[in-house]
Amino acid sequence: MAITRRAFIKVLGGGIAGLGLTEIVFKREGWAAAVHPAKTKDAKVTTSICPFCGVGCGLIAQTKGDKLVNVEGDPDHPINQGSLCSKGQAVREIVTSPRRLKTVRYRAPGSDHWEEKPLDWAMQTLAQRIKATRDAHFIAKSPTGVTVNRTEALASIGGAALNNEECYLLAKLSRALGIVYLEHQARL
Repeated sequence: MAITRRAFIKVLGGGIAGLGLTEIVFKREGWAAAVHPAKTKDAKVTTSICPFCGVGCGLIAQTKGDKLVNVEGDPDHPINQGSLCSKGQAVREIVTSPRRLKTVRYRAPGSDHWEEKPLDWAMQTLAQRIKATRDAHFIAKSPTGVTVNRTEALASIGGAALNNEECYLLAKLSRALGIVYLEHQARL
């Protein structure tokens, strides 16, 4: 029986690979030599949603104290079933990046520089401005006399990081304020 060149190369390649792996397989050195404890051991597990696009892929975040140690796809999530795109795989950088803003930045109208403000000031100012805008532009009745109770000076937009329950609450709040322009990132 004649051996072909292709069969000879296959057997030769398999033999060389087998000899190269003998130290790893038989002596238990190499890959399994350095056993380190998992970085996620004793970490708190929390589910979340990827904030990047409008798909809403599920994430599993593992934290130790106030430090995020790992983020991975949620295999039980119906949208992504554990898989993540490159942006979703890098979502940990949103929290751990040294360039992340951790204070409220405010630029006054006409100003050429940003100021740091406390979060309480920002929330109170935002609420006051929303109320002032709503009160100034509230329409109780249409020109034909029909009760409409709306404002056309405000709009609401949801983002990919919101889950269904948060979107529901945002829509309820917007409608309670009389906002008629409701949008979501997934529809834009």
